[in-house]
Amino acid sequence: MTKLLIGLWLGCMSASLMAEPAEALVHDLNSRVLRVQVGLKNGQYGLGSGVVVAENQVVTNCHVVSNASSISVVSGGAAYHAVGVKADWEHDVCMLQMEDLPLSPVTMKSSRELKYEQPVFTIGYPSFVAAPVSTSGVVKGLFTMDDSVIVRATSSFRQGASGGGLFDDSGALVGLITLKSPGKDAYYYYMSVDWVQALISKPAGPIVVKSELPFWGKPAAQWPYFMKVVFPYLHKDWQGLKVIAEQWTAKEPQNTEAWFYLAAAEYETKDLTMAEQHLHRVLSMNDQHSQAFYYLGMIAEASGNHGEAMASVDALKQLDAEVAEALTVAMKSLP
Repeated sequence: MTKLLIGLWLGCMSASLMAEPAEALVHDLNSRVLRVQVGLKNGQYGLGSGVVVAENQVVTNCHVVSNASSISVVSGGAAYHAVGVKADWEHDVCMLQMEDLPLSPVTMKSSRELKYEQPVFTIGYPSFVAAPVSTSGVVKGLFTMDDSVIVRATSSFRQGASGGGLFDDSGALVGLITLKSPGKDAYYYYMSVDWVQALISKPAGPIVVKSELPFWGKPAAQWPYFMKVVFPYLHKDWQGLKVIAEQWTAKEPQNTEAWFYLAAAEYETKDLTMAEQHLHRVLSMNDQHSQAFYYLGMIAEASGNHGEAMASVDALKQLDAEVAEALTVAMKSLP
C-alpha cells in the first residue's frame, strides 16, 4: 500500500515542482483571459472565466453560461456585453459573440499536439478574486474523444476558473479549464482547443442559453472510461478498477491509458506478470508515460532485477528527475 501511495503522490507532485512560466508571458496573456459574469433567469448571477480567441469572440464553458439571460465579460474594469452564443454542449465549449471588444486574440495550438510531461500553465479567475490566477503543471493524460482529446494536467484550478485557459510554455492556448474529479487528490481536466476552433466560424444564436448536459454531467453509467477509473484508482478498489479497465481495453484497444489502468490494477492485486506485460505495451504506445516506468521499476526490483529497475530510473531521469528520485527511494523500501 505504501508503494501505491508513493505512486499516487507522483501523479500530483509535478504541479508544485514545475518552473513557473515567464512573468512577462503571463502578464501578456492576463489581459486576454477575462472574467465572465452571467445574469440568470432566477435573478441570481454566476461567475466564470473566458479567453479571447478571435476578433470579438470569447470562449468559455457552456456550464458557465447555462440558463443565462445576460452575459458580459470584464476587461480593465469595463464590462462588455455578449450579443450571441455558439454552443457545443456535448464538449462543454461555448463561444461568446461580442461587439467592439478591444482585445487581440491569443494564439492556439491543437490539443492533439501535446505530449506527456509537457509543461503547461493555467490562467483563470477563481470566484471573487480581483486579478487572474496562474498555476503550473505538466500533462499527465491525453484521452481520445470524438475527433480530439481531453487533457489531464497537474496544474490545479478552483471554482470560477472554468472557461479559463491552459497554455503551453510558448503561450499558445492548448486547452480550456473545465472540470476536476472530487476530493483532495483531484484530477484536473481541460477541453480541446480543436473544439474551440470549430466554433469560431459558426453563426451565433440568441443570448438566452438553455441548459444541456455535457458528457461529464450525465449519469455515471454514461461517463467515458477515463472518468470511470478515477474513483476506484484513487480509493484503491483494485478489483473494481480491473473490471472497468478490462472493459475499456476491450472497447478501445489502442488507448494507452486503458492499458495503464489495467496494469495498475494487476500490480496491486499481485498479478505482476500481466502487469509487466501491459506496462510494456503502454510504453510501446507512449514512451513518455512516467507512471508506467515507475511501476516497471518497482516490479523489476521486487523480482530481483536491479539492473532493469535502474533502467527505469534512468529513463525517468529524462522525463522527471523528481519521479526518478522517488522511485529510487521506493525501491529501497522493498523487502
